[in-house]
Amino acid sequence: MQNRRLQRHGFSIGEISARSGLAPSAIRFYEEKGFVRPFRTDSGQRRFERADLRRLSFIKISQALGFTLEEIAEALSSLPDSRTPTKSDWAKISRRFGAELDARIAQMQALRARLDSCIGCGCLSLKTCALYNPKDAASRLGQGPRYVMGDSAADIGVDE
Repeated sequence: MQNRRLQRHGFSIGEISARSGLAPSAIRFYEEKGFVRPFRTDSGQRRFERADLRRLSFIKISQALGFTLEEIAEALSSLPDSRTPTKSDWAKISRRFGAELDARIAQMQALRARLDSCIGCGCLSLKTCALYNPKDAASRLGQGPRYVMGDSAADIGVDE
């Protein structure tokens, strides 16, 4: 009986807040941005569908992984408005985000591997810096810790 009531009447903002772990103010913010589109009851109460709970969970997880609201909005825009998204709909988003996550993982692994030896032109040892980045040659490639960001000494013509 409880499930039938929720399906017919949707979740109140308090119920969806409790289920998603998001504050009501955050849910209203996502509504303003168009991430979720609750319906209104005859008495004007805001009600959310089960699909909205999935969208809010996706937003929460994506933000925790470092995705921007713009990236999340773009991904969610591929979901259908006229029906509850299917497993296939979510799989398309997963593949898109998966490629980005793989790239981030590779960048983090490179960072971990290089932290012990050099952080580009901000290293902690002038002797090491003279070996890895003679005369601050890496600065020609741009700002920041160039070697950690994926550049190599070969990119500036220095033997590693």
